[in-house]
Amino acid sequence: MNAPSTGSPTAGSGELRQRVASALVLAAGVLVITWLGGWPFRIVWALAAGVIAYEWFVIANGPRPIIAGLAVALVGIAALHAPLPPAALAGLAAVAGLAAAVTSMQVQNGRLLEACGLIYASALAILVPLLRDLPLIGLGLILWSFAVTWFTDIAAYFTGRTLGGPKLMPAVSPKKTWSGATGGTLAGVLGGIAIWSLAPSFGVVPPGTLMAVAAASLLASILSQAGDLFESAFKRRFGAKDSGHLIPGHGGFMDRLDGYWAVIVFAGAVLCLVQAWN
Repeated sequence: MNAPSTGSPTAGSGELRQRVASALVLAAGVLVITWLGGWPFRIVWALAAGVIAYEWFVIANGPRPIIAGLAVALVGIAALHAPLPPAALAGLAAVAGLAAAVTSMQVQNGRLLEACGLIYASALAILVPLLRDLPLIGLGLILWSFAVTWFTDIAAYFTGRTLGGPKLMPAVSPKKTWSGATGGTLAGVLGGIAIWSLAPSFGVVPPGTLMAVAAASLLASILSQAGDLFESAFKRRFGAKDSGHLIPGHGGFMDRLDGYWAVIVFAGAVLCLVQAWN
């Protein structure tokens, strides 16, 4: 994400400090819970997805957003007992989530839009814990998804601020630039490769070759930015600036997890395809 414009250098530096402080606290907490895995990890992500459903309903003026959030959180917890193999469940969640996102861009009917929001959020609630629970590669896969998303986001922010230049998609997100997108993509690839290289040091079997990981990281980084643009378009459609105000300097959970949603859906789809191929 590129930086929003500010009225003065002092305001800009203050906002940046707030963003950095919030990001560091969140990242530390997320990494600890990721290392622990198990039920704590599943519950945290079920709740995060529930908040996303809540924010979706609030933005779209849907009824009973709290009920929607609780329903998605329960889906995330109940997914542990789904009568499907992990790869099949991952593929189903990924396809359903992508279909919901694409459909939501076209529909006007309120009920259908609300259903899209529930499916969109449920994909995150199901996929993140499912991928973390994979034997041998689960921890490394989640760390890879974090690295690609975070490196992309941070590099896009600072590259865009520093270099500026032509706008990426001004009708959707006026502050994003092609320079930021390029810098973010390069950093995302490097982040993905770094996790692949370090994986054996924390007991993870790194899947695939270096070239395969670089290619997957490249595509995931691009998708991360596409997920960010999707959420920006969704908010703009309803005249919302942020999805919420729960994270100081960052807005809501949708604002923080829009790009990550796209990366994790991509990872779930790849898992399903690899399993089917084998």
